[in-house]
Amino acid sequence: MTLFSLRSARLLALAGAIAAAGGQVAHAEVDGEVAKQIKAKLTAGNPRATIGEVRESPVEGLYEVEVDGGNVLFVSKDGGHFIAGDLFEVKPQQVVNLSEQRRTHQRASIMERQNLDDMIVFSPKGKAKAHIYVFTDVDCGYCRKLHDDVPELNRRGIEVRYLAFPRAGLNSLGYRKIATAWCADDPNATLTKLKNRENVPLNVCKNNPVAAQYKLGNESIDVRGTPTIVMEDGTVVPGYLPPDTLVKALGI
Repeated sequence: MTLFSLRSARLLALAGAIAAAGGQVAHAEVDGEVAKQIKAKLTAGNPRATIGEVRESPVEGLYEVEVDGGNVLFVSKDGGHFIAGDLFEVKPQQVVNLSEQRRTHQRASIMERQNLDDMIVFSPKGKAKAHIYVFTDVDCGYCRKLHDDVPELNRRGIEVRYLAFPRAGLNSLGYRKIATAWCADDPNATLTKLKNRENVPLNVCKNNPVAAQYKLGNESIDVRGTPTIVMEDGTVVPGYLPPDTLVKALGI
């Protein structure tokens, strides 16, 4: 690939990420024999792969196939060739990342199915205008900065729903710290103390949801650092956003 084409690809990817908009892509029903043939070919190529749904793609002759619970391949009708990567649509004055649109809707659906009782929730007084999900760690600086903003976010009508994501993994001191918050009689107050670096006796209870939330972040949301904010529509914001920016992004 030439330097020009490399730069062009990066610009297209950036433009697609910025211009991606709502609205799911409609998929026609795939002929059963075609789907069967595609799955058989892919399975023969990699018997250990988990082959999911086969869908029509917006490009004639290519089919979308979910592999290993979330990755998408664009596969030829005979199943003999595939393309791995995002699919973009070129429109007047913009390039839209269709693959990111699909992932965004999937993430929104996944987060809506999570049990609110398993989260540590900071709610505004009265009815919330919007909510955000935040994958958090107790030891990261920007997690503390975002937590300092929670009263202001609540004042503006934003409910903050925390999920645990110990950055150092499930065998770390960070895991034991954050699990202590989820196991406490007052999880909200304990999480705040831990983020404020107060000395809190560690208490890891059985059947706490930290490991499940850590797995969710890694496997379904693609959390790569903390904090990671997931908006109501499934848009992922990696990192900290100040209250004014969050309010504008949420449209309230």
